[in-house]
Amino acid sequence: MALVPETVARFAKLGAGVRVQRGAGDAAAFPDALYEAAGATLAEDASSLAAQADVLVAVGRPADEVLHALRPGSVVVGFLNPLGDPAYLRRLADPKLTALAMEMIPRITRAQSMDALSSQSNIAGYKAVLLAAAALPKFFPMLTTAAGTIAPAKALVLGAGVAGLQAIATARRLGAVVSGYDVRAVVKEQVQSLGATFLEFDVGGDAEGTGGYAKELTPEQQERQRAWMVEQIGANDVVITTALVPGRKAPLLVSEAAVAAMKPGSVIVDIAAEAGGNCALTVTGEIVTSPNGVTVIGTTNLPGTMPADASRLYSRNVYALLSPWIKDGSLAIDPNDDVAKGAVVARDGNVLVGGT
Repeated sequence: MALVPETVARFAKLGAGVRVQRGAGDAAAFPDALYEAAGATLAEDASSLAAQADVLVAVGRPADEVLHALRPGSVVVGFLNPLGDPAYLRRLADPKLTALAMEMIPRITRAQSMDALSSQSNIAGYKAVLLAAAALPKFFPMLTTAAGTIAPAKALVLGAGVAGLQAIATARRLGAVVSGYDVRAVVKEQVQSLGATFLEFDVGGDAEGTGGYAKELTPEQQERQRAWMVEQIGANDVVITTALVPGRKAPLLVSEAAVAAMKPGSVIVDIAAEAGGNCALTVTGEIVTSPNGVTVIGTTNLPGTMPADASRLYSRNVYALLSPWIKDGSLAIDPNDDVAKGAVVARDGNVLVGGT
Protein backbone atom coordinates (compact mmCIF):
# COMPACT_ATOMS: atom_id res chain seq x y z
CA MET A 1 0.00 0.00 0.00
CA ALA A 2 1.20 3.49 -0.81
CA LEU A 3 -0.43 4.92 2.32
CA VAL A 4 -1.18 3.17 5.61
CA PRO A 5 -3.71 4.43 8.17
CA GLU A 6 -1.12 6.10 10.42
CA THR A 7 0.09 8.20 7.48
CA VAL A 8 -3.44 8.98 6.35
CA ALA A 9 -4.02 10.54 9.77
CA ARG A 10 -0.83 12.59 9.45
CA PHE A 11 -1.86 13.92 6.03
CA ALA A 12 -5.30 14.75 7.42
CA LYS A 13 -3.67 16.89 10.11
CA LEU A 14 -2.03 18.90 7.32
CA GLY A 15 -5.48 19.62 5.88
CA ALA A 16 -5.31 17.13 3.05
CA GLY A 17 -8.31 14.95 2.21
CA VAL A 18 -7.39 11.33 1.57
CA ARG A 19 -9.34 8.84 -0.55
CA VAL A 20 -8.38 5.15 -0.63
CA GLN A 21 -9.49 2.45 -3.06
CA ARG A 22 -11.88 0.11 -1.27
CA GLY A 23 -10.25 -3.19 -0.28
CA ALA A 24 -6.80 -2.15 -1.50
CA GLY A 25 -5.19 -2.65 1.91
CA ASP A 26 -6.73 -6.01 2.76
CA ALA A 27 -3.78 -8.13 1.61
CA ALA A 28 -1.39 -5.94 3.60
CA ALA A 29 -3.45 -6.33 6.81
CA PHE A 30 -4.93 -2.82 6.59
CA PRO A 31 -8.72 -3.25 6.25
CA ASP A 32 -11.02 -0.46 5.14
CA ALA A 33 -12.22 0.18 8.70
CA LEU A 34 -8.73 1.30 9.75
CA TYR A 35 -8.58 3.80 6.88
CA GLU A 36 -12.00 5.20 7.72
CA ALA A 37 -11.01 5.53 11.38
CA ALA A 38 -7.91 7.48 10.27
CA GLY A 39 -10.08 9.95 8.33
CA ALA A 40 -9.98 8.53 4.79
CA THR A 41 -12.97 8.11 2.51
CA LEU A 42 -13.27 5.06 0.28
CA ALA A 43 -13.50 4.95 -3.52
CA GLU A 44 -14.87 1.96 -5.39
CA ASP A 45 -12.09 1.71 -7.97
CA ALA A 46 -8.81 3.33 -8.97
CA SER A 47 -10.26 5.31 -11.89
CA SER A 48 -13.00 6.98 -9.83
CA LEU A 49 -10.43 7.73 -7.15
CA ALA A 50 -8.08 9.30 -9.71
CA ALA A 51 -10.83 11.46 -11.23
CA GLN A 52 -11.07 13.45 -7.99
CA ALA A 53 -7.38 13.43 -7.05
CA ASP A 54 -4.96 16.32 -7.00
CA VAL A 55 -2.24 13.84 -6.01
CA LEU A 56 -2.29 10.14 -6.88
CA VAL A 57 0.04 8.08 -4.69
CA ALA A 58 0.84 4.55 -5.85
CA VAL A 59 3.51 1.94 -5.27
CA GLY A 60 4.13 0.94 -8.88
CA ARG A 61 3.13 2.63 -12.11
CA PRO A 62 -0.60 3.48 -12.43
CA ALA A 63 -2.32 1.86 -15.40
CA ASP A 64 -3.12 3.95 -18.47
CA GLU A 65 -6.85 4.03 -17.70
CA VAL A 66 -6.05 5.53 -14.30
CA LEU A 67 -3.77 8.15 -15.86
CA HIS A 68 -6.53 9.07 -18.33
CA ALA A 69 -8.87 9.75 -15.41
CA LEU A 70 -6.50 12.31 -13.87
CA ARG A 71 -6.96 16.01 -14.54
CA PRO A 72 -4.12 18.01 -16.17
CA GLY A 73 -1.82 19.36 -13.49
CA SER A 74 -2.38 16.43 -11.14
CA VAL A 75 0.62 14.88 -9.42
CA VAL A 76 1.55 11.19 -9.69
CA VAL A 77 3.89 9.65 -7.10
CA GLY A 78 5.33 6.12 -7.23
CA PHE A 79 8.06 3.85 -8.53
CA LEU A 80 7.74 4.90 -12.17
CA ASN A 81 10.88 3.37 -13.75
CA PRO A 82 11.61 6.53 -15.75
CA LEU A 83 15.02 5.38 -16.98
CA GLY A 84 13.83 1.91 -17.98
CA ASP A 85 10.62 2.88 -19.82
CA PRO A 86 10.76 6.29 -21.52
CA ALA A 87 7.51 5.58 -23.37
CA TYR A 88 5.58 5.40 -20.11
CA LEU A 89 7.19 8.64 -19.02
CA ARG A 90 5.90 10.32 -22.17
CA ARG A 91 2.39 9.04 -21.33
CA LEU A 92 2.72 10.87 -18.02
CA ALA A 93 4.00 14.05 -19.63
CA ASP A 94 1.52 14.37 -22.50
CA PRO A 95 -1.56 15.06 -20.32
CA LYS A 96 0.59 17.59 -18.41
CA LEU A 97 0.82 15.57 -15.23
CA THR A 98 3.59 16.19 -12.72
CA ALA A 99 5.37 12.90 -12.02
CA LEU A 100 7.51 12.21 -8.97
CA ALA A 101 9.57 9.02 -9.25
CA MET A 102 10.44 7.58 -5.85
CA GLU A 103 13.52 5.81 -7.24
CA MET A 104 14.94 9.16 -8.41
CA ILE A 105 15.01 10.82 -4.99
CA PRO A 106 18.61 12.02 -4.58
CA ARG A 107 20.75 10.34 -1.97
CA ILE A 108 21.44 13.41 0.10
CA THR A 109 21.31 13.74 3.88
CA ARG A 110 18.05 15.66 3.93
CA ALA A 111 16.30 13.05 1.78
CA GLN A 112 17.21 9.96 3.82
CA SER A 113 13.72 9.72 5.31
CA MET A 114 12.27 9.86 1.77
CA ASP A 115 14.53 7.17 0.30
CA ALA A 116 12.07 4.44 -0.66
CA LEU A 117 14.70 2.51 -2.61
CA SER A 118 16.63 2.03 0.61
CA SER A 119 13.60 1.17 2.75
CA GLN A 120 12.42 -1.47 0.29
CA SER A 121 15.92 -2.82 -0.40
CA ASN A 122 16.32 -3.39 3.33
CA ILE A 123 13.32 -5.71 3.22
CA ALA A 124 14.56 -7.46 0.08
CA GLY A 125 17.94 -8.22 1.63
CA TYR A 126 16.33 -9.63 4.76
CA LYS A 127 13.78 -11.75 2.94
CA ALA A 128 16.34 -13.09 0.45
CA VAL A 129 18.27 -14.73 3.28
CA LEU A 130 15.10 -16.26 4.72
CA LEU A 131 14.27 -17.73 1.30
CA ALA A 132 17.79 -19.15 1.08
CA ALA A 133 17.59 -20.62 4.58
CA ALA A 134 14.25 -22.26 3.77
CA ALA A 135 15.57 -23.78 0.53
CA LEU A 136 18.98 -24.89 1.80
CA PRO A 137 18.98 -28.56 2.91
CA LYS A 138 21.24 -27.85 5.89
CA PHE A 139 21.51 -25.58 8.94
CA PHE A 140 22.84 -22.04 8.74
CA PRO A 141 24.52 -22.08 12.19
CA MET A 142 27.13 -24.48 13.53
CA LEU A 143 25.54 -27.02 15.85
CA THR A 144 27.27 -29.21 18.38
CA THR A 145 25.09 -32.21 19.18
CA ALA A 146 25.42 -35.67 20.70
CA ALA A 147 25.51 -36.98 17.14
CA GLY A 148 28.46 -34.77 16.28
CA THR A 149 29.13 -31.26 15.06
CA ILE A 150 27.37 -29.70 12.08
CA ALA A 151 29.52 -27.17 10.24
CA PRO A 152 27.94 -23.76 9.57
CA ALA A 153 26.72 -22.82 6.12
CA LYS A 154 28.90 -20.51 4.05
CA ALA A 155 27.13 -17.54 2.46
CA LEU A 156 28.42 -15.04 -0.08
CA VAL A 157 26.62 -11.75 -0.71
CA LEU A 158 27.41 -9.99 -3.98
CA GLY A 159 26.81 -6.26 -3.76
CA ALA A 160 27.09 -4.31 -0.52
CA GLY A 161 24.42 -1.68 -0.96
CA VAL A 162 21.44 -1.47 1.36
CA ALA A 163 20.05 -4.88 0.33
CA GLY A 164 23.45 -6.53 0.47
CA LEU A 165 24.34 -5.19 3.89
CA GLN A 166 20.97 -6.27 5.29
CA ALA A 167 21.50 -9.73 3.74
CA ILE A 168 24.93 -9.95 5.36
CA ALA A 169 23.55 -8.92 8.75
CA THR A 170 20.64 -11.38 8.51
CA ALA A 171 22.82 -14.30 7.41
CA ARG A 172 25.17 -13.55 10.30
CA ARG A 173 22.25 -13.51 12.75
CA LEU A 174 21.26 -16.94 11.48
CA GLY A 175 24.78 -18.19 12.18
CA ALA A 176 26.29 -18.55 8.72
CA VAL A 177 29.92 -17.80 7.90
CA VAL A 178 29.47 -14.80 5.62
CA SER A 179 31.61 -13.04 3.05
CA GLY A 180 30.70 -10.04 0.94
CA TYR A 181 31.92 -8.56 -2.32
CA ASP A 182 31.39 -5.25 -4.04
CA VAL A 183 33.28 -3.50 -6.82
CA ARG A 184 33.30 -0.39 -4.62
CA ALA A 185 36.22 -0.77 -2.20
CA VAL A 186 34.75 2.03 -0.09
CA VAL A 187 32.18 -0.38 1.40
CA LYS A 188 34.83 -2.73 2.82
CA GLU A 189 34.56 -1.34 6.35
CA GLN A 190 30.75 -1.61 6.31
CA VAL A 191 30.93 -5.28 5.36
CA GLN A 192 33.56 -5.99 8.01
CA SER A 193 31.61 -4.09 10.67
CA LEU A 194 28.83 -6.68 10.28
CA GLY A 195 31.22 -9.53 11.01
CA ALA A 196 31.69 -10.66 7.41
CA THR A 197 34.84 -11.11 5.36
CA PHE A 198 35.28 -8.67 2.50
CA LEU A 199 36.55 -10.31 -0.69
CA GLU A 200 38.91 -8.11 -2.64
CA PHE A 201 39.46 -8.17 -6.37
CA ASP A 202 41.03 -5.40 -8.43
CA VAL A 203 38.72 -4.59 -11.34
CA GLY A 204 41.33 -2.24 -12.74
CA GLY A 205 39.69 1.11 -12.04
CA ASP A 206 37.34 3.05 -9.78
CA ALA A 207 33.87 1.52 -9.76
CA GLU A 208 32.21 4.16 -7.59
CA GLY A 209 29.38 5.86 -9.48
CA THR A 210 27.13 8.80 -8.64
CA GLY A 211 24.70 8.79 -5.74
CA GLY A 212 26.50 5.99 -3.93
CA TYR A 213 25.75 3.43 -6.65
CA ALA A 214 28.27 1.23 -8.45
CA LYS A 215 28.85 2.22 -12.04
CA GLU A 216 28.69 -0.29 -14.86
CA LEU A 217 31.97 -2.09 -15.51
CA THR A 218 33.48 -2.40 -18.97
CA PRO A 219 32.99 -5.74 -20.77
CA GLU A 220 36.65 -6.60 -20.08
CA GLN A 221 36.28 -5.83 -16.36
CA GLN A 222 33.08 -7.88 -16.17
CA GLU A 223 34.75 -10.88 -17.83
CA ARG A 224 37.72 -10.78 -15.42
CA GLN A 225 35.33 -10.44 -12.50
CA ARG A 226 33.19 -13.41 -13.59
CA ALA A 227 36.25 -15.66 -14.03
CA TRP A 228 37.44 -14.85 -10.50
CA MET A 229 33.92 -15.35 -9.18
CA VAL A 230 33.78 -19.00 -10.24
CA GLU A 231 36.16 -20.08 -7.49
CA GLN A 232 34.62 -17.78 -4.85
CA ILE A 233 31.04 -18.84 -5.59
CA GLY A 234 31.89 -22.53 -5.75
CA ALA A 235 33.15 -22.43 -2.15
CA ASN A 236 29.77 -21.29 -0.77
CA ASP A 237 26.48 -22.95 0.09
CA VAL A 238 24.43 -19.80 -0.40
CA VAL A 239 24.89 -16.87 -2.78
CA ILE A 240 22.74 -13.72 -2.55
CA THR A 241 23.11 -11.36 -5.51
CA THR A 242 22.03 -7.73 -5.25
CA ALA A 243 23.93 -5.85 -7.97
CA LEU A 244 21.90 -3.26 -9.87
CA VAL A 245 22.83 -0.31 -12.07
CA PRO A 246 20.03 2.30 -12.32
CA GLY A 247 18.29 2.26 -15.68
CA ARG A 248 20.27 -0.71 -17.03
CA LYS A 249 20.03 -4.47 -17.20
CA ALA A 250 21.47 -6.10 -14.10
CA PRO A 251 25.14 -7.08 -14.55
CA LEU A 252 25.89 -10.78 -14.93
CA LEU A 253 27.99 -11.88 -11.94
CA VAL A 254 27.23 -15.58 -11.61
CA SER A 255 28.05 -17.46 -14.81
CA GLU A 256 26.88 -20.96 -15.70
CA ALA A 257 30.40 -22.12 -14.85
CA ALA A 258 30.09 -20.60 -11.38
CA VAL A 259 26.78 -22.37 -10.77
CA ALA A 260 28.35 -25.62 -11.96
CA ALA A 261 31.13 -25.14 -9.40
CA MET A 262 28.65 -25.12 -6.49
CA LYS A 263 27.73 -28.24 -4.53
CA PRO A 264 24.35 -29.94 -5.05
CA GLY A 265 21.74 -28.44 -2.72
CA SER A 266 23.34 -24.99 -2.78
CA VAL A 267 21.07 -21.97 -3.20
CA ILE A 268 21.28 -18.73 -5.17
CA VAL A 269 18.79 -15.94 -4.45
CA ASP A 270 18.88 -13.29 -7.19
CA ILE A 271 17.44 -10.03 -5.86
CA ALA A 272 18.17 -8.46 -9.25
CA ALA A 273 15.85 -10.92 -11.04
CA GLU A 274 13.39 -8.16 -11.96
CA ALA A 275 16.13 -6.39 -13.93
CA GLY A 276 17.25 -9.50 -15.79
CA GLY A 277 19.20 -11.10 -12.95
CA ASN A 278 22.82 -11.34 -11.83
CA CYS A 279 22.86 -15.10 -12.43
CA ALA A 280 22.98 -16.68 -15.88
CA LEU A 281 20.36 -19.27 -14.88
CA THR A 282 17.89 -16.91 -13.24
CA VAL A 283 14.35 -17.08 -14.59
CA THR A 284 12.46 -13.95 -13.57
CA GLY A 285 9.66 -14.79 -11.17
CA GLU A 286 10.51 -18.48 -10.94
CA ILE A 287 12.52 -20.96 -8.88
CA VAL A 288 14.61 -23.33 -11.00
CA THR A 289 17.14 -26.08 -10.38
CA SER A 290 20.41 -26.27 -12.29
CA PRO A 291 21.64 -29.55 -13.83
CA ASN A 292 23.98 -30.04 -10.86
CA GLY A 293 21.26 -29.49 -8.26
CA VAL A 294 21.63 -25.81 -7.37
CA THR A 295 18.38 -23.97 -6.58
CA VAL A 296 18.18 -20.55 -8.27
CA ILE A 297 15.47 -18.32 -6.82
CA GLY A 298 14.31 -15.53 -9.11
CA THR A 299 11.33 -14.42 -7.03
CA THR A 300 10.50 -10.76 -7.72
CA ASN A 301 9.07 -8.01 -5.51
CA LEU A 302 10.47 -9.40 -2.28
CA PRO A 303 9.17 -6.37 -0.30
CA GLY A 304 5.69 -7.39 -1.47
CA THR A 305 6.07 -10.67 0.42
CA MET A 306 6.18 -8.62 3.64
CA PRO A 307 3.39 -6.17 2.73
CA ALA A 308 2.58 -4.78 6.16
CA ASP A 309 6.03 -3.44 7.01
CA ALA A 310 6.88 -2.68 3.38
CA SER A 311 3.75 -0.50 3.26
CA ARG A 312 4.57 1.21 6.56
CA LEU A 313 8.04 2.16 5.43
CA TYR A 314 7.01 3.25 1.93
CA SER A 315 4.13 5.29 3.33
CA ARG A 316 6.49 7.12 5.68
CA ASN A 317 8.81 7.81 2.74
CA VAL A 318 5.89 9.33 0.81
CA TYR A 319 4.88 11.48 3.76
CA ALA A 320 8.46 12.72 4.26
CA LEU A 321 8.60 13.63 0.57
CA LEU A 322 5.26 15.45 0.23
CA SER A 323 4.60 16.98 3.64
CA PRO A 324 7.12 19.87 3.36
CA TRP A 325 5.29 21.05 0.23
CA ILE A 326 1.78 20.95 1.74
CA LYS A 327 0.44 24.23 3.07
CA ASP A 328 -3.18 24.69 4.17
CA GLY A 329 -4.16 21.41 2.54
CA SER A 330 -2.67 22.26 -0.87
CA LEU A 331 0.44 20.81 -2.47
CA ALA A 332 2.91 23.21 -4.07
CA ILE A 333 6.14 21.56 -5.23
CA ASP A 334 9.11 23.92 -5.14
CA PRO A 335 10.93 23.33 -8.47
CA ASN A 336 14.14 24.72 -6.96
CA ASP A 337 14.17 22.20 -4.13
CA ASP A 338 17.08 19.77 -4.49
CA VAL A 339 14.76 16.82 -3.89
CA ALA A 340 12.31 18.02 -6.55
CA LYS A 341 15.14 18.53 -9.03
CA GLY A 342 15.94 14.83 -8.78
CA ALA A 343 12.52 13.28 -8.25
CA VAL A 344 10.31 15.26 -10.65
CA VAL A 345 10.63 13.43 -13.96
CA ALA A 346 7.77 15.04 -15.89
CA ARG A 347 6.11 18.46 -15.62
CA ASP A 348 4.08 20.79 -17.85
CA GLY A 349 4.19 18.38 -20.78
CA ASN A 350 7.96 17.94 -20.60
CA VAL A 351 10.02 14.86 -19.77
CA LEU A 352 12.83 15.89 -17.43
CA VAL A 353 15.03 12.76 -17.50
CA GLY A 354 16.36 10.44 -20.19
CA GLY A 355 16.33 12.97 -23.00
CA THR A 356 12.94 11.83 -24.38
